[in-house]
Amino acid sequence: MLTRLSRFGPALPRLLSKPPARFVSQSKPSGAAGAPAVTELHGALEPAGHGEVSPYVKNPDYHGFSSDPVVDEWNMRLGFFFGISMALVIGGTFIHYLPDHGMRQWARREAERVIQLREKEGLPVIDENYYDPNKIVLSTAGEE
Repeated sequence: MLTRLSRFGPALPRLLSKPPARFVSQSKPSGAAGAPAVTELHGALEPAGHGEVSPYVKNPDYHGFSSDPVVDEWNMRLGFFFGISMALVIGGTFIHYLPDHGMRQWARREAERVIQLREKEGLPVIDENYYDPNKIVLSTAGEE
């Protein structure tokens, strides 16, 4: 199994490590005994052994876009604005104004027009013969 995981190379230690735990008290501190030390709140704040600083230490509200907190927040805002707001608004507008699929709306309007025309002429809405029987040409048994 170790030989199979070795193809991940330098990413393996980062995959197996956990970000530092953050313990935040919900109650107000009362005096010196109630004020916890910084290491108790944020865990070990020293950088990892290979020289990298965890983005969680530098930016506790890390969104995963950039290690710089300002750029991270702006990229998060832009990503959600274009990914959610613009996609829903423009996507919904695009779907609303798509042409009539299968001409269903046209077929209903045409059927209503034909019904009004037949009622105005005094004809039944639906005739027993869909086609005029006088216009149908039937072949005889000997013709081909």
